[in-house]
Amino acid sequence: MNRFADQVAVITGAGRGIGKSIAIRLAREGARVAVVSRTEANSAATANEINAANPDRAIPYAVDVANGNAVADLCSQIIKDFEKVSILVNNAGITRDRLSIRMSEEDWDAVLDTNLKGAFHFVQNLQRPMMRKSYGRIINISSISGLVGQVGQVNYAASKAG
Repeated sequence: MNRFADQVAVITGAGRGIGKSIAIRLAREGARVAVVSRTEANSAATANEINAANPDRAIPYAVDVANGNAVADLCSQIIKDFEKVSILVNNAGITRDRLSIRMSEEDWDAVLDTNLKGAFHFVQNLQRPMMRKSYGRIINISSISGLVGQVGQVNYAASKAG
């Protein structure tokens, strides 16, 4: 299928799990994919898997999504590499599970900075290029834990509520 032919998708958290599956599926359906992960090893592994099945469809990128300046630089590089962005999937997320009474402010901040602020950084940097092309789709991945909640995940639930 080429449902996403001529589309460029940026997927955060694409080094493993749900993000990896999304990246592989979009590439299989014709999209070129910017595989974004916190680590070079994970993003490269996903991009290599995609390119093995669909040559020249994926480029790996490593960034801490919580770092606004690094995300801005990365988004500029993605635009240079692909010339456009059609789809943004904000999937990156971390957990720092601990009962709220014992949770440190650092753990709270780490989860919200990655799960919420990371999505904000990518939207801020990619919405204008999407608008210039008069096309764009932004998908923010939430979690069932954001709706139901789990013991020790008050920070994660707050950051992934749908």
